Amino acid sequence: MLAPERHELILRGLRRHGRLRVAELVAELGVSAITVRRDLAELDAAGLLRRVHGGAIGAGPADQSAPGTRLTIGIVVPRASFYYTDVIRGAEAMAARYGARLILGISGYDPVVELERIEKVLGIGVAGLLLSTAYGDGEADRLGSRLDDIDVPVVLMERAFGFPHVAREYDHVRTDHAYGAMLALRHFTQLGHRRIVVSLQPTVTAHWLRRGIEQAAATLGAEVFLSPADLPQTGDDPASLAQLDAFLAECESHNSRAVLIHSDEHAARLVERAMERGLRVPEDLAVVVYNDVTAALAVVPLTAVSPPRHALGETACDLLIRKLQSKPAPTQHLSLLPTLNIRSSCGAQPAALSR
Repeated sequence: MLAPERHELILRGLRRHGRLRVAELVAELGVSAITVRRDLAELDAAGLLRRVHGGAIGAGPADQSAPGTRLTIGIVVPRASFYYTDVIRGAEAMAARYGARLILGISGYDPVVELERIEKVLGIGVAGLLLSTAYGDGEADRLGSRLDDIDVPVVLMERAFGFPHVAREYDHVRTDHAYGAMLALRHFTQLGHRRIVVSLQPTVTAHWLRRGIEQAAATLGAEVFLSPADLPQTGDDPASLAQLDAFLAECESHNSRAVLIHSDEHAARLVERAMERGLRVPEDLAVVVYNDVTAALAVVPLTAVSPPRHALGETACDLLIRKLQSKPAPTQHLSLLPTLNIRSSCGAQPAALSR
């Protein structure tokens, strides 16, 4: 059983019973006590439960209430950690304001698992569904009829699918990642950089970042070099070091002292390697990252474009509940703008730049 499946079962059990013991989870999940404790630690760090001696309880008072007649909403996301932790928390906060409860499903970015999670959540009898699919906008033609087959109102999060890939228009709330890429490039050019190397991980977000980078580069008159290499998140093994060194050599070959990296963990490891090789950050290498989940914790705090993750979850949940309450409104396609958090890695001081 994969970690996302275990996490979903643990959270479902907490909603049902209010408290779980490690020994019970070991028997139910068929894994070791060490694995269960690691799962509980990850979910605790994400704010989705609270570890106690011998097990776990819900993260707040609302988790202890027994199911009743409250409005119940399903939320299916690729994972419960990192980027989506704040999205879930935002949706949960909004649901609580309405007195509603959430049922969580985690797909692990697997379309087959995602379909199973959707069916399980719908089988519980949810009134509506918040959904961030495993497919990105550029893969909309692979959706088939999976959205149109859902028989409750759906609000998409961080996805925007429409005709001809689906039979009807869906409400969606997404981050304008293209705008976020523009923020990063504009900041670099204001600091005097005109040659910028970019590293994008093969994620759903990359589709929009690439579009924003192309538009911003043309508008700002910057030269952008998109690296084909994937940067490692961690590791000091020869293969990882070779990847990092190759990227730094690429920056040198393009005569670039500015890099935009998606995401935080990859940038943090690159900065460490650059400093190991005698480079100064930001004097020799200015760094801006995209995501801002752990960027402030890097050895050199990283300037970061920060998507409004919590607000995205809140907005999507509010939109769905108002729809369920039959409050008349047209189908809405909402885009939320990221912000730029300026830290030490780019060479600017937070007070030195006004927006």
